[in-house]
Amino acid sequence: MSQHSSDPFRTPLGAPPEGHVSADARAVLNVPVFVGAAALVAVVAVVSLIAPDWAYDLTSTVVTWISSYFGWWYFALAAVLIVFVVVVCLSKYGRYRLGPEESRPEFNLFTWTAMLFAAGIGADVMFYSVAEPVAQYLHPPDAQGGNPEAAREAVTWTLFHYGISGWAMYAVLGMALGYFAFRHGLPLSIRSALYPIFGRRIHGAVGDAVDLAAVIGTIFGIATSLGISIALLNVGLNVMFDIPVGRGAQVGLIVAAVVLGTASAVSGVDKGIRRLSELNVLLSVALMLFILFADNTSFLLNSLVMNLGDYASRLPGMSLDTMAYLDAEGATVSGDPATTVTAWKGLWTLFFWAWWVAWSPFVGLFLARISRGRTIRQFLVGVMMIPFGFILLWVSIFGNSAIREIRGGNAEFGELTYGDGAVGFYTFLDQYSGAGLIIAVATLTGFLYYVTSADSGALVMGNFTSRLPHPMADCTIPVRIFWSLAIGVLTLAMLVAGGENWLTQLTNITVIMGLPFSFVLALVAIGLYRALRLEGLKTESLRVSLPGQISVARAHAVDGTHLSAAQRLRRTFTYPSQRDTERFLVQVARPALEQVAAEFDQHGLEATVVECEPATSAGSVLPGLQLTVALGEEPAFIYHLAPIPARAPTFAKGRVSTERYYRTEVYLAEGTQGYSVNGYSRDQVAGDVLDQYERHMSYLHLVHESDTGRAEPTET
Repeated sequence: MSQHSSDPFRTPLGAPPEGHVSADARAVLNVPVFVGAAALVAVVAVVSLIAPDWAYDLTSTVVTWISSYFGWWYFALAAVLIVFVVVVCLSKYGRYRLGPEESRPEFNLFTWTAMLFAAGIGADVMFYSVAEPVAQYLHPPDAQGGNPEAAREAVTWTLFHYGISGWAMYAVLGMALGYFAFRHGLPLSIRSALYPIFGRRIHGAVGDAVDLAAVIGTIFGIATSLGISIALLNVGLNVMFDIPVGRGAQVGLIVAAVVLGTASAVSGVDKGIRRLSELNVLLSVALMLFILFADNTSFLLNSLVMNLGDYASRLPGMSLDTMAYLDAEGATVSGDPATTVTAWKGLWTLFFWAWWVAWSPFVGLFLARISRGRTIRQFLVGVMMIPFGFILLWVSIFGNSAIREIRGGNAEFGELTYGDGAVGFYTFLDQYSGAGLIIAVATLTGFLYYVTSADSGALVMGNFTSRLPHPMADCTIPVRIFWSLAIGVLTLAMLVAGGENWLTQLTNITVIMGLPFSFVLALVAIGLYRALRLEGLKTESLRVSLPGQISVARAHAVDGTHLSAAQRLRRTFTYPSQRDTERFLVQVARPALEQVAAEFDQHGLEATVVECEPATSAGSVLPGLQLTVALGEEPAFIYHLAPIPARAPTFAKGRVSTERYYRTEVYLAEGTQGYSVNGYSRDQVAGDVLDQYERHMSYLHLVHESDTGRAEPTET
């Protein structure tokens, strides 16, 4: 393996990742990150247990300070990231894959879709789909409550807080992690996304600090969601089985979720998390369709279209509306003089933005983990549109149904929901015929969301605190179990210590932990742009380099002797067997690469030729060869030959001895180049290497010109 594998622009990316990793490679614990995260979680839990009142007062004070001095930052960050995602999606960079160019998606569309929103959507969506529209209808921040206009805007506020602003945060981090891990061979961790800014320092203390911040933000973000889920499920069990709402039942729910979450996390993404995600989708859709057709369907569909239009038209203004004058004048929200506009922002928009930020390491890494092989454009469209489409349907149907119930004269339901969202949700369901079955389905769905978030979180945090042999690897089972237990213990400690304020305490800590990581998220976007720009220059170099001479080595020998038409046609119709390809690698390819490496060495450039592990994911049993030319601080030149088995075309049957043959394909840093060198002579292989090296030099030339402002790449 190349000695420069720590550099994303020097890593041998062409063959599938496992083709470059020893078979006995295992994930190992990243001790500084693991110990630091575990210690900080333990300190917060212990302090909350020993001095709960002091801890609550402290976090409340810090949250107020953040709202006053950094509220503008959250608004600006959310708005800018939406623009960034749209620009990248529509640009030429959208064609790049989260992996080598030959990679393809691991999961089918339905499974990928299910895992997309099961990771980023939890029982809190069920909770807030009724609680927030009711709250914004009765007590909006900047208008009179209780009228038709307030009803119209209430669902729009909920869509704003659960809409594409937050999913843009997930998309940026997931895109960056997938791009650097699968396309440039770096670890699947937050530090990798900052390589273009910090360089090799990401492998030291800087990277550990970034991953530590990600783990801390993630565990408190997950604990907050699980706390909301517990409150919701406790009410559901009370309605179904008359189990009292209180600490005993809530502790039982935490224990049950930890046990099931641990079992699912241990089984891995392909089994536990995948199956739970698919079941979640089916139950959620069934519940949503029931409400749609059991209620006033025509009204709900009209409201859905209206809500989509209002959200689309108001999104730019809402994204940047800091309510500065209302905030400065100490204005209160409509009908609730005890709540100022400043407090409203802390309870709603700023809390949601901080919560999205805190969840972004977890969801971003998970989205990247399940999206290898998709193009950036496919990834962004999927992440931004598919979950939001479901949220739009869910929030509009549930929210408008709840508001319609209030406007129909059930004011008691409105006040009950405003005081306790969990009780309001089940009171809302109880009005329908067949309520017992619907409540049971809703409770099961919420519990599965709970378990899915817990098991996904345990897996992701285990990966954050481990050093993985390749991006598709996962942490060891004991590490997953530890983090699954840690999530449960933290949630339990907040429950025991916090009393009536335990959920508020969790949300306060989430807001606090989200602030430092929000700056990391901004740096991730900057680093990703730099990396995409460099790859754009690489693509440009292929267009402008060696005009009129592309593929010279494939038609001519290095000494200038032309191949005859018969010789070229004979090579085209050759389908070498495994033995033929093995002989070609030993007798032709390796001597050619070693000859070129010796020439580079004579000119003062360090060049190495190494044998790589077979690309087992492609079905190969033959090792590949790789030439690496170190260029100091510049991106190294990588030329990789990978023997890949392929099925012989049907028209060749009768002329080949086997149905499968081996193509010795050429790979560069960005992946396969789409041609093989079987049948080349030593000189022709050497000539092809030099062709690709000259293109690499053209790429470096364009990078330097662009850095000094003398040239910019143009899209081909």
